[in-house]
Amino acid sequence: MKKLDLKYTSFDESLDKEKIKQKTKNILKVIGELQYKMYAESKSSLLIIFQGLDASGKDGLTKGLLKYCNPVGISISSFKKPTAEEYAHDFLWRIHKHTPAKGVTQVFIRSHYEDILVPTVNKLFPPELIHERFQMINHFERVMEQNGTKVLKFFLNVSPDVQEERLRERIELKEKHWKHQDSDWDTRSKTEEYLAVYESIFLRCNNIPWHIIPADTNWQKLYFTSKVVLETLQNIPMEWPDLKTIRFK
Repeated sequence: MKKLDLKYTSFDESLDKEKIKQKTKNILKVIGELQYKMYAESKSSLLIIFQGLDASGKDGLTKGLLKYCNPVGISISSFKKPTAEEYAHDFLWRIHKHTPAKGVTQVFIRSHYEDILVPTVNKLFPPELIHERFQMINHFERVMEQNGTKVLKFFLNVSPDVQEERLRERIELKEKHWKHQDSDWDTRSKTEEYLAVYESIFLRCNNIPWHIIPADTNWQKLYFTSKVVLETLQNIPMEWPDLKTIRFK
């Protein structure tokens, strides 16, 4: 399996930071307007999936992307190691109950893809079972889109040097101590294995395309992601709903 090309994480020197930050701000404001309009109409929904190695900035990107959105109509779910109850069900059980209702913009910080990544790298299940999960995920995402949920999938591609810097900040900076986990360093030692599995995911679960986002700088990461989200919302047909008749007793 071909290694994921880390050139995507390189800093784009052709971009002017201040101009891009202002452009991004304008994009985020329009995203907020369209998100609220979609909520009001309640005919479509949006699911945004963020995947990436530890310290790729999934939480921060979520906060920045939704800055001008109305909290009404926004839902965020973060998927970690399955609980005993979750593990007792099929692997999509815990995911499906968090999929967005009509009008809702839902963000997954990690997702059902963790149930391919971790078991593959740690050799928890036989390859036949992993193969079945690829097929089930493709079907699951197809069902969502057929029911009016637009699915966006982002891989935040952080380079090894920047990832190490951010992991060390979690040890050195008190305000980031709460993010530190010793297991992150163990996971980092298996970076090549995780990237190989991601490459397989990109190839086998690409009916809904993946967006590879350079994640070494927060302002570029937010800019490239927000452009995709804006374009997606602009392509969803939506109208402000008509005035509803209110009957007073």
